[in-house]
Amino acid sequence: MVTYGAERPVRVPVLRAGWLTQTFVHWSFPVEAVQRLVPAPLVVDAYEGAAWVGLTPFVMADVRLPGVPAGAPGVPAFPETNLRTYVRHPSGRDGLWFLSLEVSRAFMLAARGIGAPYHRGALDVTRRAETLVYSGRRRGAGGASYRLVVRPGVRIERPTQRDIWLTSRWRAYTRRLGMLWETPVEHEPWPLARAEAEVLEETLTAAAGLPAPCGEPVVHFSEGVRHVRLGASLPRPPSAAAS
Repeated sequence: MVTYGAERPVRVPVLRAGWLTQTFVHWSFPVEAVQRLVPAPLVVDAYEGAAWVGLTPFVMADVRLPGVPAGAPGVPAFPETNLRTYVRHPSGRDGLWFLSLEVSRAFMLAARGIGAPYHRGALDVTRRAETLVYSGRRRGAGGASYRLVVRPGVRIERPTQRDIWLTSRWRAYTRRLGMLWETPVEHEPWPLARAEAEVLEETLTAAAGLPAPCGEPVVHFSEGVRHVRLGASLPRPPSAAAS
């Protein structure tokens, strides 16, 4: 069951950060269209009979190793954008499966070592009056790109089940060397607001192999979470029981 707060603490983080100025743009797709992009034994975690794919641009801030206080000199804040869907392991543990990750900082490409599909590109996040402008282009000729102009609305005081389901996950799965890897995450619940996409142009979904979505996008905005704790990525046996 998807929970609004972290399912369990990450007691020994390997990285700490803040995820700020985050927008969630979600589209629904036929389950079979998304399942073919997800490796066995993971299965698409559907909501109301549909698979959901989220485009989530945000700013990575205060990236640091454990023991280094927030605000200490270190890595400057930088944009990242994820294209993700929601999956379930045979153990019953739900999580994220990334279809692509866009980033401007080369050191993040090290996560390719556990199969995280990072692509380097030029990304930007700009606040203009009452809107946020996100843009990015993947390196290389014909690289996938996006431009998103979002107008945040009123804060959601009581998130619905769908609001929580679309935004709250506490682990990510990747695949490398024939193995599934699981990365746990812990942070405070997202402070969510309604939002409107005034401009939405993107080729990331097509580049990932997705067809046209089934309907209009569902959009949320969050000023972000500042206390993100990422745990060690560990191999996950295909049929491991829930623990």
